[in-house]
Amino acid sequence: MITVTIERGEDGRIRRFSVSGHAGYDVPGQDIVCAGVSAVTVGAVNAIEQLTGLVPKAKMRGGWLTAEAPQGGDPELESRAQLLLEGMLVSLQTIADEYGKYVQIQETIKHRRR
Repeated sequence: MITVTIERGEDGRIRRFSVSGHAGYDVPGQDIVCAGVSAVTVGAVNAIEQLTGLVPKAKMRGGWLTAEAPQGGDPELESRAQLLLEGMLVSLQTIADEYGKYVQIQETIKHRRR
């Protein structure tokens, strides 16, 4: 099963996401669920970089991706990056709605330490 974890800040903005596991829908190389999730998540990271100029901190290896939303820059560009991340989540939810046995999405809120 693929697990997608979305971490939001107290303000509701996506701060980080990770993807781990393999769907097991079909054999490797023919698994449309893995391919769809990979295309959506890697595409979101690439779109943020190409369309905003901001570079998310991202690491990827077989069956695993983690990325942090760019912060501390131009608020307008950060808002665009958030829109792309929310679009990614809509696409992932669409995949999970159809292939819920193979994809699980978890959302958490990261609270600031006071």
